[in-house]
Amino acid sequence: MNFKFAFCPIILLLSASLSFAQNVNVVIHGAASIAKTDDNFVCVTLDWWPAEKCDYNQCPWGKAGILNLDLRYGALINAIKAFNPLRIKVGGSLQDNVVYKVGEVSSCPNFMKREDGLFGFSQGCLSMERWDQLNRFFNHTGVKLTFGLNALFGRNESQTEKGLWIGDWQPQNTRDFMQYTISKGYKVDSYEFGNQLSGSGMGAKVDAKQYGKDVIVLKNLVKELYAHPETEPKVLGPGGFYEEKWFNTFLEVSGQGVVDGLTHHIYNLGPGDDPNMMNKVLDPSYLSQVSQTYKGVSDVVNKFRPQLGAWVSKSGGALKGGSKDVSRTFADGFWYLDQMGMASTYDQKVFCRQALIGGNYGLLNATTFVPNPDYYDALLWHRLKGSTVLAVTKESDPNLRVYAHCAKKKPGVSLIFINLSKDRSFNITLSNAKPGDAGKPNYEFVGKQNREEYHLRALTGDIKDDIVCLNDVPMVQTDSEDIPAMDPKLVDASTPISIAAQSIAYVTIRDFEAPACV
Repeated sequence: MNFKFAFCPIILLLSASLSFAQNVNVVIHGAASIAKTDDNFVCVTLDWWPAEKCDYNQCPWGKAGILNLDLRYGALINAIKAFNPLRIKVGGSLQDNVVYKVGEVSSCPNFMKREDGLFGFSQGCLSMERWDQLNRFFNHTGVKLTFGLNALFGRNESQTEKGLWIGDWQPQNTRDFMQYTISKGYKVDSYEFGNQLSGSGMGAKVDAKQYGKDVIVLKNLVKELYAHPETEPKVLGPGGFYEEKWFNTFLEVSGQGVVDGLTHHIYNLGPGDDPNMMNKVLDPSYLSQVSQTYKGVSDVVNKFRPQLGAWVSKSGGALKGGSKDVSRTFADGFWYLDQMGMASTYDQKVFCRQALIGGNYGLLNATTFVPNPDYYDALLWHRLKGSTVLAVTKESDPNLRVYAHCAKKKPGVSLIFINLSKDRSFNITLSNAKPGDAGKPNYEFVGKQNREEYHLRALTGDIKDDIVCLNDVPMVQTDSEDIPAMDPKLVDASTPISIAAQSIAYVTIRDFEAPACV
């Protein structure tokens, strides 16, 4: 792909000087970690939606669904390989309507529009030929795979309560599917049981006690079929919206050691056609409201202590395919990166973005496979931020969001600064908190090595742009469809860190002394 700009327009270079600059001191508490994420914290989904999936008078899925996606495109392959590895979760709203063509299942229907069907579609099918194709693709691109299982198989919808599915889960189709997967040597890191069946559900729901009983059946099936503990996939659930009573009941019924990871979904921006969407992603008070959900899930994890902790196993921001005016733009990164930062401070181990491709919230364009701005946001997080999360304190405008981790590549710390303000830039100095001396002043950090800085801005300065600039260079694929180089700017450590209005910056400091990062 050719692009007419070698650099971002000069207006961006002047943006910091044209806005009011505020001096801010940020204190990093590096003595001990406050949370730990998985090494593969960044995760994306692949969904089942067919091309006929439409919302808000638009049909943005095209051929991006699992059954239709053309796996041969170099742009798609290169986008995944750049993460080395990328965690992918196969699943979505229709996963509880998918049968696997193996064993006793002989017919393999396509999803068809059906008014009385789950989410408006008939039952669909995953053939083993398509499963073979997907696994060759996953193996080639180095994917770490989570697979979402059909948790409604064998149940029936209640005649007395709409949306409630009753009866025991029937595991035979899943058994046959797992046996085939094992026989082929396909690697599955984890299985998630059902999609959005918890609490009030989305389209369908299952009683918490029933779900707890059924997840025990799944866990025993996995243990039976996978002979070696080192190759045994983890069991995740419930993969739905957090409701305290339902989550507690299901975990009390299933007991210790059954669910390895507690998964939940976040769509805190509401309907994708909300005309106020842009204001939501720029409102720090609104963005912070979801912290109550993270805290609630964290409390449940501390009570029941699943091995893998909590995962955000699906988060697209806006419901029903995302927002056509926001989700594909630079502005969406304010929501996305703030959510990942917030989730990590609440000890959420994995954060899965809906979706890699498809809808308006795909990291890749559903037709051209060209990365949207959030793709580069996610790739930088994956490359720069380690699993150890550090506390940060500051006194400043709430429009400045800051999150700190140990650097992925030691030594040092890696920070992300998110400036939501339209007309205010920030000049940041750093202080290092003295461990054990809460009553004494922190001391200002003075670095001796150049900082590594990655500044992200919208191409023209308009945050509705769908092209992002990294250190004033537009991020576009090369002619060979490779991801462009993403090199840091080396900055004199004696100068403040400058964060322009409505911009994002990753900053890695190699000589910052943080005992938690040793």
